[in-house]
Amino acid sequence: MTRDAWIFGVSGTVFGVLVGWMLGSQRVAPPIAPPAAQTAQAPSGGGGAEPAPTLDTERAVDLERQANNRPTDAAVRIELANLYYDARRFDLAIPWYEAALKLEPKNVNVSTDLALSIYATGDADRALKQIETSLSIDPKHVKTLLNQGIILAFGKNDLNAAAASWQKVIDIAPTSEEARIAKEGLAGIQSRHNNTTENPKGKGGGAGDK
Repeated sequence: MTRDAWIFGVSGTVFGVLVGWMLGSQRVAPPIAPPAAQTAQAPSGGGGAEPAPTLDTERAVDLERQANNRPTDAAVRIELANLYYDARRFDLAIPWYEAALKLEPKNVNVSTDLALSIYATGDADRALKQIETSLSIDPKHVKTLLNQGIILAFGKNDLNAAAASWQKVIDIAPTSEEARIAKEGLAGIQSRHNNTTENPKGKGGGAGDK
């Protein structure tokens, strides 16, 4: 399955590390255009963006049939939501993650995947509220904290808050893959800060401006 990820970074290194990053069952915040565009196919301005993955409609129909026949089965709902997520059909993934959460309200991975699907539709505020729900389940869930930073950086342009989330990742699991990525994000923020300090009247300055 394809897991797209993007993060604030001045250099192409950070972006290259995150795109297609696969780590466990937890997805990472997908690329998203400005909310008004209501798309999540690729960062705006990125040359040669890859096409959206194809949805396995036959598999989707089969999973939906299973879900309808098994009203208490959270696993099949999660699988169906993941199928839609990986095909970047976030609008279809959302209700199935919500249905799974009704059956497994303490499933932090599902809660965060729901937040990322919401974020991909352009609603960063609602996504962050769902992230808070995830952190109420597990305040030290590093994948959730990593994604919180991504949404804060790109969805809200709040680099200070993003840095705080990424610092928590590093403090909790300093040798993890999440920490490595968080460090790159922090380095990107620091580089942007240094550039702004050296050239306060220069062009640019918005996170994600391309």
